[in-house]
Amino acid sequence: MSPQRILVVDDEDNARRAIATILNEEGYEVAEAANGAEALARIGEFSPAVVLTDVRMPQMDGLTLLKTAREQGSDATFVMMTAFASVETAVEAMKSGADNFLIKPLDADQVLVTLGKVLEKRSLRQEAEALRDQVRSRVRRFHDIIGESPQLQGLYDVIRRAAGTRATVLVLGESGTGKELIAQALHQESPRKDKPFIRVHCAALSENLLESELFGHEKGSFTGALARKEGRFELADGGTLFLDEIGEISPAVQVKLLRVLQQREFERVGGTQTLKVDVRIVAATHRDLVAEVKAGRFREDLYYRLNVVSVTLPPLRDRKSDVPALVNHFLEKYSDSYGKQVRGLAPGTLQALLSHDWPGNIRELENAIERAVVLAQGQELTTDDLPPVLRGPRPHGTSTGALIPGATLAAIEREAILRTLEMVQGSTSRAAEVLGISVRKIQYRLKEYSTPDGAPLKAVADEAEDLAAES
Repeated sequence: MSPQRILVVDDEDNARRAIATILNEEGYEVAEAANGAEALARIGEFSPAVVLTDVRMPQMDGLTLLKTAREQGSDATFVMMTAFASVETAVEAMKSGADNFLIKPLDADQVLVTLGKVLEKRSLRQEAEALRDQVRSRVRRFHDIIGESPQLQGLYDVIRRAAGTRATVLVLGESGTGKELIAQALHQESPRKDKPFIRVHCAALSENLLESELFGHEKGSFTGALARKEGRFELADGGTLFLDEIGEISPAVQVKLLRVLQQREFERVGGTQTLKVDVRIVAATHRDLVAEVKAGRFREDLYYRLNVVSVTLPPLRDRKSDVPALVNHFLEKYSDSYGKQVRGLAPGTLQALLSHDWPGNIRELENAIERAVVLAQGQELTTDDLPPVLRGPRPHGTSTGALIPGATLAAIEREAILRTLEMVQGSTSRAAEVLGISVRKIQYRLKEYSTPDGAPLKAVADEAEDLAAES
């Protein structure tokens, strides 16, 4: 293996050369720079693994060097040296992306120990990146739906079996669970996939506007109708029409929609010509339509026409084992979107995400990760980057090695599972393969970790008994 490259940056010639001599004797390949501007040029030429830089320098200080190097795309690990042993300087350096810092006057042994630690961390990070690349295509996806929990596996099976038919599908679930993704998956799995996929958000339109949007209108049929307009049913002919929040439509529109479902025909608003279309309907709602029928707000005959095949998306709190994969997906999405180099989660961050119940479901999780990426100052998301409601107690250790000795086996197991999940983009099947345990055990542990006090709920305890019985 070729020696690791270290760039030493210090405006004090004697100090810089002394450090370089020590590192050369330890087998490192060393380059020097006398100031920040010179260091930026050397970083591009020398491609160091570690930049060991003084904080206080003329022209460009160490923190500015670090920030500028990051903006220019350098992935070098930075260790800051300062003669000012202030907490503020250390905190600012770490927030800016430094991996560690040293206090001057330097102790040779401390320099070597610190370099050993940051190089080990860098090596682990690179291995994690390589592993992420290997499993990126293996993370379980069904079209754009991410997850491999048992709840989703059953749902995927229903979609595959229903997609080839023209049967109307009713998608149920709380707001933010991804009902539109189900509709898109049904369309993509069907023979209609090369035809239009048209969506209508029923709750966003008034009764008159919704009727016009769905069925179209003739010129002069109402004030403002200056020309004939084709409705969404016509636009979706041969394809799929997704009616989101179907539980919000008025009784009058319900009657017209029922006719289309029964007879496959309709007239434009203000028109007399009967139009026939071949459209596959997928409807979705967060409401309990059975209760709406009993309350007289939704037609019973329309409900049965819509509910030929129904699928229910589980809330995120009931499939916590999918959280790591979703987090990695959104982390990659928004890191690319905002030009950030956030590559993973700091210890304790995944635990904080698992411990939240996500009342807003996937939409809330996506929002939280986008916010965290925007605010992140380093290469890992920390609990400080998360919304206040998600911030839990700070972790006691930064790695599995830091837990030993003195930690319980349960704590070590927790750290191993969570950190492995981070490395494999949240894939429980891949994590199980790496750790040599079953997927079911990882899913069980994630349920356990998601409870407020870390203790299993009754349902989880029951599952633990099942696991024990199987073994």
